[in-house]
Amino acid sequence: MAIRRSLGTGLGRREVLKYAGTLAAGAVASPFVSRIDRAFAAWPADRPVKIVVANSPGGPSDLAARFIAPALQEALGGAFIVENRPGGGGNIGIQAVIRAEPDGYTLHLSTSLWAINPSLYDPPPYDPYKDLVPVVEIASSPSAFVAPAALGVKTMKEWVALAKKDQDKFNIATPPIGTTLHLGAELLKQREGLTKVAVAVHSGGGQAIQAVLSNTVQLCSTSLAPAHPHIKSGALTGLMILGEQRWPDLPEVPTAAEAGYENFNFETYTALMAPAKTPPEIVKAIEQAAIKALHKPDMRQKMQNAGFLVQAKTAEEHAARIAREVPMFREIIKSAGVKAK
Repeated sequence: MAIRRSLGTGLGRREVLKYAGTLAAGAVASPFVSRIDRAFAAWPADRPVKIVVANSPGGPSDLAARFIAPALQEALGGAFIVENRPGGGGNIGIQAVIRAEPDGYTLHLSTSLWAINPSLYDPPPYDPYKDLVPVVEIASSPSAFVAPAALGVKTMKEWVALAKKDQDKFNIATPPIGTTLHLGAELLKQREGLTKVAVAVHSGGGQAIQAVLSNTVQLCSTSLAPAHPHIKSGALTGLMILGEQRWPDLPEVPTAAEAGYENFNFETYTALMAPAKTPPEIVKAIEQAAIKALHKPDMRQKMQNAGFLVQAKTAEEHAARIAREVPMFREIIKSAGVKAK
């Protein structure tokens, strides 16, 4: 999620730049330089590189991993495989990567959960600034608010006006607690004073979409990909996309800013991260190979067709995002009173 404003509790510009430079370096200097050099010379040909996805197959993070794995394999040689390790709000897969040997053979397909979970759980399950290092930011998928076409509203403000007439009868479907989609719904309620509108949390994005399709809820906070075909078919009305630009084949759906919601850009990013102390040579090699692959027109088109906007950002740029988003999500979670269950 990207909200361009100062929240008071965030890091200052100096701290952001300092953190970005520290994480982008990739690894702490080690006295065993010759050992690292030998490891890098052999990497990654002697065994597969695992890309750990902390979610079930079929979601945005899994799709992004399966796009980038063959591209890295082609560019770097060896084998890159995807391993799904869901559970614990993403913490099971994340912890597996944190505990892995920092040798370049285990990577994490990170999402916005990396910046969210430290504020969602007590105690925090990891240190978002120290336990993994950024490698490359792959792509993002904007959130969207959609309503049943049968409801008859055409804009987000129309929906809010209708909900305010009888808040007890309106609900917002979201995926699990603590996702960017859940937090986006909570922020909408705060901004519009919808204190009596209930948030109906579902076990996954598919279930949330089905709830709004069946008219059992009146609004859904969703990633764009699962909602896209239903907006195209006319079953759902796209009220706004929470990204910086309109989606290429949904020109009728406005951005949040165009719909009257400044500083309301929610997206789920996907990125690669590695265990702390992974040799910086390996971090850099993956970063450069991924960025080169992501700039290819066919890769960009395939990812766009799946609901992603390619970012192709460096480790340093992704570190800067983490530095912005950790305190930002902390404030949203605190003000909304969100707790992990």
